[in-house]
Amino acid sequence: MTTTREKIVEAAAALLNEGGREAISTRAVSAAAGVQAPTIYRIFGDKQGLLDAVASHGFVSYLRGKTALGHSADPVEDLRRGWDLHVAFGLEHPAAYTLIYGEPRPGVESPAARAAAEVLAGQVRRIAAAGRLRVSEERAAHLIHSAGCGMTLTLIALPPQQRDPALPVLARESVIAAVTGEPAGADGQAGTGGQAGTGAGLAGAAGALRTALPGVTALSAAELALLDEWLTRIASS
Repeated sequence: MTTTREKIVEAAAALLNEGGREAISTRAVSAAAGVQAPTIYRIFGDKQGLLDAVASHGFVSYLRGKTALGHSADPVEDLRRGWDLHVAFGLEHPAAYTLIYGEPRPGVESPAARAAAEVLAGQVRRIAAAGRLRVSEERAAHLIHSAGCGMTLTLIALPPQQRDPALPVLARESVIAAVTGEPAGADGQAGTGGQAGTGAGLAGAAGALRTALPGVTALSAAELALLDEWLTRIASS
């Protein structure tokens, strides 16, 4: 049985797909959902709360697909698949994607964007644990996220016939090369065969060791904090 909350979110999502963010007004949503405006405020708090709920609703299938990718033996290849899924979602659902990423609010992250960021952080951590990350996890995640969002928003803004399918592949491989040091082959895939530590050197080893710190019991909390700081500086150098 559909709840009032679900009815409101589905009505707002339909308006978003038809007319973009501008189409989502309290009056339009309440009319489409068959509820009074105060009901919307009671459930979502304000319009931004409603927009966040709509964004999460549109992101459900994407997150389900991203988490369903599973883990292969190659964490960098898993990152490639995650990137491709991200871009594909944006092109298939431009209104929802723009709602989530098109108007960033400093210091504020929507629940949908936060969930996606957690998945990306997990992918980056696996690369670090394999000794293949030459920058810090935080820097890698920020670079991958910003490049992926920028590329997707750029493609959304272009007419479909002007979208170059090679662009997201080139951007993806450039970012992977930047965070792992592994050169891309002519076909856009890793040219190193995905061997742990290749191209990452000392930075990769430091990143891999840093991911194992939570399991270290031989050091005090202060010693762990200091070691974490050192490893972070080495991984970022």
